[in-house]
Amino acid sequence: MSCKSCATGGCGTQRGASDGQTATTGCGSGGCSTGGCNKLNSFDWLSDIAMPGLKYDVVEVKFKGGRKEYYRNVHQLDLTTGDYVVVEMQSGFHIGAVSLQGELVRLQVKKRAVKINDDTKVIHRLATPKDMERHEQAVLRDLPSLYRSREIVRELKLNMKLSDVEFQSDNTKATFYYSSEERVDFRELIKMLASEFKARIEMRQISLRQEAGRLGGIGSCGRELCCSTWLTDFKNIATSAARYQNLSLNPAKLSGQCGRLKCCLNYELDTYMDALRDIPTIEKPLETQKGRAYLQKTDIFRKLMWFGYGAESTWHPLPILRVLEIVELNKNGIIPESFDVLMPIADKEPVTAAALNSDLQKLDAKYTSKANNTKKKKKKPRGPEGNSPRPAANGKVS
Repeated sequence: MSCKSCATGGCGTQRGASDGQTATTGCGSGGCSTGGCNKLNSFDWLSDIAMPGLKYDVVEVKFKGGRKEYYRNVHQLDLTTGDYVVVEMQSGFHIGAVSLQGELVRLQVKKRAVKINDDTKVIHRLATPKDMERHEQAVLRDLPSLYRSREIVRELKLNMKLSDVEFQSDNTKATFYYSSEERVDFRELIKMLASEFKARIEMRQISLRQEAGRLGGIGSCGRELCCSTWLTDFKNIATSAARYQNLSLNPAKLSGQCGRLKCCLNYELDTYMDALRDIPTIEKPLETQKGRAYLQKTDIFRKLMWFGYGAESTWHPLPILRVLEIVELNKNGIIPESFDVLMPIADKEPVTAAALNSDLQKLDAKYTSKANNTKKKKKKPRGPEGNSPRPAANGKVS
């Protein structure tokens, strides 16, 4: 099933079909049927808008794993989003797909602080069927080479993890992506890989988050990983972000596919920080006549704080204003009777013995009056046989 953008032409511009009708080119990545179309994809919303002035001649080209680089279109080729082009590399050439062009590329270059000058690499031409055949052969080498290189790493007993391999389209260079928590001496590894694959070897270290972004996957939310679809700027995430949001400090739930804290912990952190300004800080338990109440949970957005006594498993919700009142009473040395009755027992009116016996007197008077009413009831007259008199036909009692 194709994505919505491919069905509507939103992935890029349109070009004429062989039968004269307009056909949608789509993203051209070939991943629409496998779900890989969302891997750091971009939407060219200026594709149908004519911009005044000269067209920006820098094009964004996308490679394997969502890697994007910028090339100059010095030959003024008529490109469409999704077209495969042959681009210049440091040694040889490589094939990638056009992902963005026009004014949006100018904004991306400015955002990423990429310097565009005469040394910027150029696009040679559109990829021919022969170029695509060589490119597909290079792609087929990636997976077997990854397995073999992992075996070599185990033989050399290197503390590193190889996550991906990318062969250049002309098969003259292979880039190995790895992650490691310590410095690795891979000089011997490069020699063995070069003799094994007959290509120039480049080792590129990436972080665990970048590794998860290249491999992709499904998060605990049921959606594709943010680092694989749109997130490129990885910020530091502390465990305090989970504490501010009242999340359980369970590493299994807070960690993502990369093994680090989830990036989404920072998404709503500012909102929680603003809401926490109205929540008081409870440094010690609340004192009541029933006992000490300890803070168990805080509902930040409903402004409720849940307290529970040490010997009970029941939690009592209290609004923030009531908590502040109890805290102020405790500071003044006053212990309220309960959460609902803030007046301490010492400040109540003394209860006299007459007041205690008043309920008993009312109860005695109630039952005494009922007994007197029962005695005053008259008995109904009965007939000679002990039965009740029957009325006659004329209405008189016989």
